[in-house]
Amino acid sequence: MHNQTVIVTGANSGMGLATTVELARKGAYVIMLCRSQPRGELALAEARRQSGSEHIELMLCDLGSLASIRAFAEAFLAKHQVLDVLVNNAGVVTVKRQTTSDGYEAMLGVNHLGHFLLTQLLLKALVRAPQGRIVNVSSGAHKIGRFDFNNPHLTRGFSVWRGYSQSKIANIWFTRQLAKRLAGTAVTANALHPGAVGTNIGVDRDTGFGKAVHRMLRPFFLTPAQGAETAIYLASSPDVCSVSGEYFYKKKIVPVSEKARDDEFAERFWAWSEREVGLNLGK
Repeated sequence: MHNQTVIVTGANSGMGLATTVELARKGAYVIMLCRSQPRGELALAEARRQSGSEHIELMLCDLGSLASIRAFAEAFLAKHQVLDVLVNNAGVVTVKRQTTSDGYEAMLGVNHLGHFLLTQLLLKALVRAPQGRIVNVSSGAHKIGRFDFNNPHLTRGFSVWRGYSQSKIANIWFTRQLAKRLAGTAVTANALHPGAVGTNIGVDRDTGFGKAVHRMLRPFFLTPAQGAETAIYLASSPDVCSVSGEYFYKKKIVPVSEKARDDEFAERFWAWSEREVGLNLGK
């Protein structure tokens, strides 16, 4: 991956950090996209230490803020003409209903809408790459995912599983529609299920809520490095250079739920997402 520029979102811990380290080892210039400067700086030092590479940069972006995403994209495009790989890895799980700074339910807002806007704003740089790749981290939880246009941000009937699975099927609709729209270009878009990975997702950073459960279950989880293997494969392997619109688990294409295959619904969801983030790609 020498001379390739890669962005990894949510790169300060877990799978994002593991993905950063391995892609840097492969020779890529990796931009770690993090929300927090202090946590990002610590992660940057750790990524450089583990990879032995100095070709890693920290840039700040809060995927829960449309303004922050737009500011980051502008800053990135001012410095870089080409983006070879975008790994949309960041994810949140909230036990109680929370909202982003723009008023979106937090899991849909960060896990889908934030990445939706980020990807659109960076498409021009991805299209300039010899073979651009978009890698979206979804989940097997998409199989129970549903979406109600009349209650998109779960102001009624919120549950953690409803919110999380909704955001994860959104990742797949987004991936499949992206692949259709990018047909005829050298850019591919694929999604993946990383497996049950032992990260800090779902642990409240402020209160520590969830830590005890996480410690108890840790022996049954994959390590972040194991969970990142398929994302790294999709970002770097020549085997998938022309594969697009698919969903992978353990580096193999696997089927998605019937609802996730509903392309007519996905098109409607794409249009809804555009309106939510204030995009009009026809202009």
